[in-house]
Amino acid sequence: MSVRAMGVLGQACRLGRCAQVLRQSHRSAPAAFNIALGSQHSPGALSLRRYSTETKQASGTVVDKHEFQAETRQLLDIVARSLYSDHEVFVRELISNASDALEKFRYTSLSAGGENLAGKDRPLEIRITTDKPLMQLIIQDTGIGMTKEELVSNLGTIARSGSKKFLEQMKETQQGASSEASSNIIGQFGVGFYSSFIVANKVEVFTRAAVPDAPGLRWSTDGSGTYEIEEVPDVELGTRIVLHLKTDCREYADEERIKAVIKKYSNFVGSPILLNGKQANEIKPLWLLEPQSISKEQHHDFYRFISNSFDVPRFTLHYNADVPLSIHALLYFPEGKPGLFEMSRDGNTGVALYTRKVLIQSKTEHLLPKWLRFVKGVVDSEDIPLNLSRELLQNSSLIRKLSSVISTRVIRFLQERSKKQPEEYEAFYRDYGLFLKEGIVTSSDASEKEEIAKLLRFESSKSETASGRMSLEEYYNAVPAEQQNIYYLAAPNRVLAESSPYYESLKKRNELVLFCYEPYDELVLMQLGKFKSKKLVSVEKEMREESKETTTTADFGEGSLLRSELDALIPWLEEELKGQVIKVKATTRLDTHPCVITVEEMAAARHFIRTQSHQVPEQNRFALLQPELEINPKHPIIKKLNKLRESDKDLAQLIAKQLFANAMVGAGLAEDPRMLLTNMNTLLSRALEKY
Repeated sequence: MSVRAMGVLGQACRLGRCAQVLRQSHRSAPAAFNIALGSQHSPGALSLRRYSTETKQASGTVVDKHEFQAETRQLLDIVARSLYSDHEVFVRELISNASDALEKFRYTSLSAGGENLAGKDRPLEIRITTDKPLMQLIIQDTGIGMTKEELVSNLGTIARSGSKKFLEQMKETQQGASSEASSNIIGQFGVGFYSSFIVANKVEVFTRAAVPDAPGLRWSTDGSGTYEIEEVPDVELGTRIVLHLKTDCREYADEERIKAVIKKYSNFVGSPILLNGKQANEIKPLWLLEPQSISKEQHHDFYRFISNSFDVPRFTLHYNADVPLSIHALLYFPEGKPGLFEMSRDGNTGVALYTRKVLIQSKTEHLLPKWLRFVKGVVDSEDIPLNLSRELLQNSSLIRKLSSVISTRVIRFLQERSKKQPEEYEAFYRDYGLFLKEGIVTSSDASEKEEIAKLLRFESSKSETASGRMSLEEYYNAVPAEQQNIYYLAAPNRVLAESSPYYESLKKRNELVLFCYEPYDELVLMQLGKFKSKKLVSVEKEMREESKETTTTADFGEGSLLRSELDALIPWLEEELKGQVIKVKATTRLDTHPCVITVEEMAAARHFIRTQSHQVPEQNRFALLQPELEINPKHPIIKKLNKLRESDKDLAQLIAKQLFANAMVGAGLAEDPRMLLTNMNTLLSRALEKY
C-alpha cells in the first residue's frame, strides 16, 4: 500500500475513533483492511455500517437506502485510487469476479441440491458491452447471481470475499470433491469489485440469484455516501454491472481498448468472454492441458502470442508439479538468436506469472534468475502469495523456492536435450551458451554451478573439428581416474592454441586439453573452480606451478647453454628488464619458442588488462601482474643473445626487450600491441645494415 493510502487510512481511523483492531486477518488480506466498524461479518471484512431507510417511489417500488459511514468513504477512496498501480486492471478484477460466479454455478449445479437451481441449461459465459455515446461499460455473467442478503454482504463490505466463503463452505461439505472447483475460483480478497471506482463515477449492479422465484435486484451507488437496493423486473439470471465512466476514462468505452486489456490479463479465463457479441478469449491455457493433447501448431501459436515474436520455439518444456509447490509451467526456448536487449542484463525475464489463469505480471522479476531471461512462457501457481491488489508478490522465501524449483527443472531439461537431441542442442549452445556461462558466474550455489557446467561445450586438443566439442563430463570420463586436473587453454582460435608455448609440454605428453576461444571462458572456468573431484587448471598456471619445482641442477639437455652461461645471462636479463619482470629463469618445458611469460592467475590478469589497466600507470601495472620470464636455453635466439650481450650490447638490449614484448603479446597481456612497432622497426633497421 502506498504511503498516501496509509495516511488516508490513519486519518479515517482517527476521524471515526475506531474502537478496536480485530485479530489477525485472513492469510491473504493485509491488516490495514481488518479494521471492523461494527461489523457482524467474519474477521478480515470491513463492514459498511448502514442506516437503513425505506422510501416508496411513485411506481410503488420500495428502495432500500443504506448510508456509508465517513471513514468507510475514505477507505473506498483508498481502494479506488491507491491500491492498484494501473487503471486498466479493473477489467481483470470484474472479469475474475464474473468467472467466479460462473464456477460457483457450475459447481453448485453438480452438487447436492443443484437440481433446484433455476436456468440450469443456459450458456455459461461473460458478456461485455461497450457503449461510447453513453460512456458506459457493461460486464455481465450468467452465473450464480445474488440474493438481497448477499448483495448487502458482498457489495456492502470491503475485504469480504464471497469466493473465499464459498471455498470454505465447499471444504466443509465435500472436501475431496472441491479440489477441481477450487482451482478455478480466483477471488481472494473481496476488494476487486471496488476497483470499478477507479474509472466510474456511478456503478449499477443488476442481479438475480439462480434459485426459484428469486426477484431481480438493482444495487447502485456513486461511491460518495450511500448505496441503494431495489427490486426491478426483467433481470436475467446472473449479474450485470453497468459502469458509468468518468470523462477522463472514456477510453474504456472503446471496444479495441477493452479487447487489448482482455488479451493482456484475462485471455485464459475458463469461460467464454463475449465482447460486443464476439468471443475475445479464443486461445486456450495450454499449460493446464495434457502435454500429449497439444499439437505443434498450438504450441507455435501460443508461443507467438506470449512472446510477441515471429519465430518458433526450439525446445518446449511442459512441467507440472504438486510438491513442494503447485506449479503449472509451459516454457519455450526460442529458435531465433538473442537480440541486443536480451543480451543486456537490464532486460527482464520473458516468463509471465499467472494464478488460476489470470495474469499477475507479464514479466516477473525474480521468478527466474537473470541468466535465464531468454526463456519465454507461463508459470501458473496457486501457492503464490500476492498482495491485496494482486499485482505484487509477497513472502520472498516462497518466491525463491519457486524460482529454485523452476531453474532446476530448466537445467535438467537442457541436460536431457543435450543427450537426446545433440545436434539441436549444439545449435542452441552456439546461440545461447553465453547465458549458461553467465549462470555459472552469477550463481552462489556450488551444486547449481556444477549442474550448469554439464551444459558447457568446448573444443579439445583431440577433436578435429568444432562439431566435435566435448563436455566437462566427457573430459572427466576420458582421462585416468588418478589425474587430478582438467586442463584448459585460452586462445583466440585453434591455430594459436595449438602453437601456444604453454601447450608444448602437454602436447608432448599427449594430455587432453580443452580450448577456450571466448575471452570470458577462462573466467567462467576459474569461477567454477572444480568439476566433480577434479580441479579446473589453466595450462599457464600448471606451467608456472611446475616451474617452481624445477631445481637449479635441472638438466636442460644437449645443445643448451651451460649452467655457467645461464648464471651470467639470467642476471643480465633481469637488469635489462628491471621494473617489468620480477624474475627470469630457465625452463625445460619449451621446445620451439625462445621464451614465455607466466603470472600467478593468467585469466584474472588478462581480464585486468582488458578492463582496468588503462587506469593504472605502467610501473604499477607490472608490479600488480608480477610476470616471470622463462627462457628456453636450447633455442637459437637465446644462445645468440648470450653472445651478443658481450659483442653488441645495444643490439642485445633491443632483442631482450623485443623477446619480452613478444612474450607479453603471446600471453595476452599486452595492453596495446602497437607499442611493439617502434622497437621492431629499430631491430629491422639493424638487421638490414649489412645489405
